[in-house]
Amino acid sequence: MAQDEVYSSTTMPEPNAGCCRVPSEYLDKVRFAVKLLEVLLSMMAFILEEVVSVCNYCTALDFFELASCTSFLFTALLLILLSTKLHDKVGIECWSKMDFVYTLIMALLFLIASIVFAARNNDSRLEKSAVAFGFLATLAFAFDLFLFWKTYGLPFSRGARPPPGNYVDNIDDGDEVRPSDVEAPAETDKFNTDAGTAE
Repeated sequence: MAQDEVYSSTTMPEPNAGCCRVPSEYLDKVRFAVKLLEVLLSMMAFILEEVVSVCNYCTALDFFELASCTSFLFTALLLILLSTKLHDKVGIECWSKMDFVYTLIMALLFLIASIVFAARNNDSRLEKSAVAFGFLATLAFAFDLFLFWKTYGLPFSRGARPPPGNYVDNIDDGDEVRPSDVEAPAETDKFNTDAGTAE
């Protein structure tokens, strides 16, 4: 019983012990909401495209299906990885660069697929709705890119603000250095110093 009192008074709960870590070092609350919106819009575009029963221009429909399905699945995976502790268990260290490049590719892919599908369809309500969700998803991806740029700058430019957990540029010689590779300053022992001497 005395042992419980000792441990209960000094043990502090870990604040980020839960499964979901938002905001995290790679994803703040606003970008989390935008990524969630990307997943939902991509899913709606994919579902509406799958319900189309007649297709005269199947190539445009198939390309739109590829873009919407890829976007839905991989954005959901990226959202899960970045908002949980799972990204620590994967061997990727440049999450911010990967997130930026992926979002840029998905925005361009969805834009091209939506334009092609808008130009070559049967003018049914389902197809028009799928195209509308495709363009909305494109806007969500573009807005996500804007938020990333506003927060961190471009990840490949020299003057970009480094995202947390990424490599830090060494200003002197241009080499990339991990934060763990930088030597910490030596600590001074202040336990056995005289009270009258000041450092």
